[in-house]
Amino acid sequence: MPKLGNIVIYADDPPRLARFWSDVFGYPHTEFEGELKQSLLDAGLTERDLALRGLAEDPSGRGPRLFFHHADGRKTGRNRVHIDVTADRRDGGHVIDPADLDAEKDRLVALGAEVVRLVEQSWGPWPERYWQLRDPEGNEFCLQ
Repeated sequence: MPKLGNIVIYADDPPRLARFWSDVFGYPHTEFEGELKQSLLDAGLTERDLALRGLAEDPSGRGPRLFFHHADGRKTGRNRVHIDVTADRRDGGHVIDPADLDAEKDRLVALGAEVVRLVEQSWGPWPERYWQLRDPEGNEFCLQ
């Protein structure tokens, strides 16, 4: 059965966007340096190749692996795919306290996210409350 490999995001500044998303998920920053850098250079990549890429990776392998590739132009229009970020639920359940969700939104804004809007609605029998945000390059994502 196939498994999800990378979620690839085009970026104007891939290393910067990789650091933002690493901070969102609490991943260590993956920099192309030391042995990793040398192995990539030995494989034929150049310093420029490395400057045009970024990586946000869960060291445990459980979370999503995001790979950032240099875009050939500015982002225009709305994303066709977006990331949903689920805030920690202290009780392990499915409902988060609104104050906790708002605090997580504030943390993401401090990292460089921009608030688009707060959505409070029902989808059939289920209430929804989530924040629609943009990362530092304008890619939309939701915090639920």
